[in-house]
Amino acid sequence: MNEAMNLGITQMISAYIFILILLIIVRLKGINREKEIIIASIRMTLQLIATGYILDYLFKNPHPLYTLAVIIIMEAFSIYNITKRIKIKLSNKLKKIIAFSMFFGSFITILFFLIIVVRVTPWYNPRYFIPISGMLIGNSMTGITLGINRLVDGMNTNKNLVEAALMLGAPPKAAAKSIIDNAFDSAILPTINSMVGMGIVFLPGMMTGQILSGTSPLTAIEYQIAIMLGITGSVSLSVILAVQLGYKTFFNKDNQLTY
Repeated sequence: MNEAMNLGITQMISAYIFILILLIIVRLKGINREKEIIIASIRMTLQLIATGYILDYLFKNPHPLYTLAVIIIMEAFSIYNITKRIKIKLSNKLKKIIAFSMFFGSFITILFFLIIVVRVTPWYNPRYFIPISGMLIGNSMTGITLGINRLVDGMNTNKNLVEAALMLGAPPKAAAKSIIDNAFDSAILPTINSMVGMGIVFLPGMMTGQILSGTSPLTAIEYQIAIMLGITGSVSLSVILAVQLGYKTFFNKDNQLTY
């Protein structure tokens, strides 16, 4: 297979024409987004350049402590990002559950995927560990954000229905069942939709990147199927932990609604 074509600095700069087009469109439409677009473009560029140098160093100097440190940083940032993206005020108990669900759900899936499915040797090989972990953590972060948002919103908007069920003798889990189920369904729906359209409507980024780098399309497809199944598992495990443990924070030890 042919190796990937390297992009020169002139070619890279020419790609920013698409940002210029976007700026022209929002200006003509009177949408006040120019500053955000420019800042986002600059941040994206600088962050990816910095990441490139860091990954290049890690790939050349593989060490389990380096790899684990990167994963812990990614997990910590994802947890922070979840709490910031949820605009509704969260209790400290719910924040702890979010942190536990995010870390446990994604990390267990990462280890299983790398050690059992891909069988990476050594297990901490950063060339595999970090990119795959990033995909699993990123999707789990989005799933938990959607699930907790829907859970908190459902408990607030359906407070009267939950209280009525409690008064009729239903336990908290039964009183909040429809809200919990709806939260989980909303969280995993984007992942299911991605699976449905994959290969026909669009080619995933990982698969496209491998093909552009010279990998056989059949090999790229094998990895894409595996990583998509891993993402599904990570999202499912993380979200189910978050909503099943999270709903309990809305009740006290006497099974009364307190949120």
